[in-house]
Amino acid sequence: MFDLQFFVGAFVTMFVIMDPPGVIPLFLAYTNGRTLAERKRIAWQAAVTAFCLIVVFAVFGQAILGYLHVEVAAMQISGGLLLLLVALELLRGQTAPKTDEGMSSVNVALVPLGTPLLAGPGAIVATIVFAQQAEGHTGNIFALGLAIAAVHLVLWVFMRFSVSIIRVIKENGVELITRIAGLLLAALAVQLIINAVRALVS
Repeated sequence: MFDLQFFVGAFVTMFVIMDPPGVIPLFLAYTNGRTLAERKRIAWQAAVTAFCLIVVFAVFGQAILGYLHVEVAAMQISGGLLLLLVALELLRGQTAPKTDEGMSSVNVALVPLGTPLLAGPGAIVATIVFAQQAEGHTGNIFALGLAIAAVHLVLWVFMRFSVSIIRVIKENGVELITRIAGLLLAALAVQLIINAVRALVS
């Protein structure tokens, strides 16, 4: 049977880790200069990319880490370092490489929005833990799948309607938000590394 308590626990945990409201400034920063249609496309592509990665780790996460002999703490540290690099790019205003036409030469919906910002080490580790708890219980497996889908739907909604903010704050406001987002993301990256080191020491 469907386990409501397990669903709520998984949904709330992943919502807090993936932080849909906190994605807004990062989304605006990485879609700076894009048209409204492009921002809408990037919003759903980023959500779908993150969803696919989370599902893969929910199903095969334990096997992948076991085969590669990778500890959870190692994934957290590597994810923290990747996020730190992204944060430094935001602080310097270098959100994406540009072509001669001024458009981004990479699909930011895949990297860094889809991963590691949305489907980051924290979300992946949480998914693997919940998958371990749900193993062998059909109701829990269904609840986990529904929680993952619900969180990514919420992520898409926040990114999709964040484009309306552009009309209020204008492009100069986005530049300011970009710097603030870079600072906050740098702090999050360092915290991920600290948590991993604490886990290894203990």
